[in-house]
Amino acid sequence: MDKPKLLIIDDDESILLSMKWTFAGDYDVFTAGDRPQALEIFRNERPPLVTLDLGLPPYPQAVEEGFIVLGSLMEEDPYVKVIIVSGQDDRQNALTAIEQGAYDFFCKPINVEEVSVILRRALTLHQLESENLLLQAARIDTFDELKGASPQMQRVFSTIEKVAATDAPVLITGESGTGKELVARALHGRSLRKSGPFVPINCTAIPENLLESELFGHEKGAFTGAHTQRRGRIEMADNGTLFLDEIAELPPALQVKLLRFLQEHKIERVGGRKQITIDTRVIAATNADLDQAIGQGAFREDLYYRLGVVKLQIPPLREREGDIELLAMGFLHEYSAEHKKKVFGITPKGLSALKNHYWPGNVRELENRIRRAVIMVQGRKISPQDLELDVQPWSERMTLKQAREKTDRELVLRVLQENKFNMARSAANLGISRPNLYELIEKLGIRRQEKG
Repeated sequence: MDKPKLLIIDDDESILLSMKWTFAGDYDVFTAGDRPQALEIFRNERPPLVTLDLGLPPYPQAVEEGFIVLGSLMEEDPYVKVIIVSGQDDRQNALTAIEQGAYDFFCKPINVEEVSVILRRALTLHQLESENLLLQAARIDTFDELKGASPQMQRVFSTIEKVAATDAPVLITGESGTGKELVARALHGRSLRKSGPFVPINCTAIPENLLESELFGHEKGAFTGAHTQRRGRIEMADNGTLFLDEIAELPPALQVKLLRFLQEHKIERVGGRKQITIDTRVIAATNADLDQAIGQGAFREDLYYRLGVVKLQIPPLREREGDIELLAMGFLHEYSAEHKKKVFGITPKGLSALKNHYWPGNVRELENRIRRAVIMVQGRKISPQDLELDVQPWSERMTLKQAREKTDRELVLRVLQENKFNMARSAANLGISRPNLYELIEKLGIRRQEKG
């Protein structure tokens, strides 16, 4: 079994030799006498344990160089256990170092037994933290592509398990980018219909004049251009699951036809007279406030109750305790492998920026930011600059309204730029209707010249 690695950083050659000889039986010991050498060894060997003398060249009588090394080590690996070597007269500096992330300290002259105990304790903690991260990583993949270890997502997973085996319609609500389609796929994958088709349709991605045909199909000659008979998405989902995304954007006339289908389980193709019996489970999703839409007369109340036999609310990323870091590290490993980049982690400031961001685009936004950061990063750790995020919490910079407007503008502009200002594709990606997108563009003051 390989011995754990220990890096000893000290400018006193006699101390380096003495400590190396003392601990060589229990550890694979590396030694360094200054900052460049120490950081090079640390980056190459990744030891879990480091002892650090604060007084290092070129100013061995001061502590500044030692604090710089400490900061660099913590930036490289937030979980490394750094033990400070302190002279009797700089105990306060050692305590300050602990406040900045060091694990413990001991005073010179060195007491070997004391240091051995501290090292063993630090190594045990490091191993426990590593095992915990592995357990969390295993737990995060519980539901196929759905990921999350937070209590909020565990409740979602529990609900999926309870209702998956039934044929009850499910209405999934949540902000754009929270993973509503992944929830629908998880419901299908754990249902008795899992061997049947899963047929998704985004109600905002298809022009209104084509949506009826897309849903219900059409007969040959039903309208200009209908040269052949065509099955609709509902018919394609026979013996499987139909997923209606952004159901709030369904036109009123089609709401009536969908309600009739949910009641009778029968459809007629456009231009047809024959009733076709369809056995499918319907799952719908929206990021809109359906209660408000009902109040405004834009959505039928009877359809709402038909679709929402079971309601499943997906929490926004900012409310999922602990999931931001876990998801970020998962995406980091995935895209580091995909792009063949040796990116080992995220700096503490980077993690702070991730936790402080409002995440208007939720998991989809997080994935895109990590993917871009992996591609653009020059070092081995992702920084706030690589993520294009501010370290300061949004709540300290502006009001909630201002924060939402700022993040909404950033998200909408980025989607528009990615789609070269194609309104239909951009609206579909954002999960809103084209009229709503035009209203947002005007409200947020976005101009077509902002092409990035």
